[in-house]
Amino acid sequence: MLYDQQTIKNFQFFMNTSIWPETWHGVRLLHGAEVDIVDLEGNLFAYDITFDQGINGDKLRQPHILGEHILGTCDYAVASIHSKQWAAGASQKQITQMYVNALDNPHVLILGHLGRSGLDFDVPALVRECRDRGKLIEMNEATHDEGQREVAIERCRVIAETCAELGCKISFGSDAHIATRIADAHSVIKLLEEVDFPEELMACRDAQTFLDTIAEAKIPVSKQGY
Repeated sequence: MLYDQQTIKNFQFFMNTSIWPETWHGVRLLHGAEVDIVDLEGNLFAYDITFDQGINGDKLRQPHILGEHILGTCDYAVASIHSKQWAAGASQKQITQMYVNALDNPHVLILGHLGRSGLDFDVPALVRECRDRGKLIEMNEATHDEGQREVAIERCRVIAETCAELGCKISFGSDAHIATRIADAHSVIKLLEEVDFPEELMACRDAQTFLDTIAEAKIPVSKQGY
């Protein structure tokens, strides 16, 4: 959260998503968002932030939910956890159900960096849920950065092996926070090779496969502003 005051003027950087181009110099551009899971019910950031005025202060015809506005203009969302203090003392069953509830959000295609969330969940049960819903589990390069705990990397291995065994598709990427790291996923690829991960379960192995995966998941996209 960048601002305590929940006014749309403090979130106006989200308002331009509806005008992002879908192609650029002949390249198809996907609009995505990584969104925090914020409670044990599996709610996502801004699910409870409403606004009834535009950036210019004009009254809108009806109130809008910020989270729905943001995700409604995206091709897909990645649901992940960064702060977990609110999950202190939660059981494995509660954490597993939290992730399942996040999958209930129709905009969510991917569960992000599960291996380093530090939360205990039922891996086979959650993998089956993702598989049966046509959704993905992310393998994240940043989890393998120097300084990350070995337990997180080992957890990623267990998740990858379980996805391979149960037939759940994955995505993988750089988690680049700077342009120089875009497309760097060498550690993830090495891990997938070590566990002999099936190529057909890699949803991001090429552009058309990923587009097909989004279509099969039936992610609703409006591409309209407020």
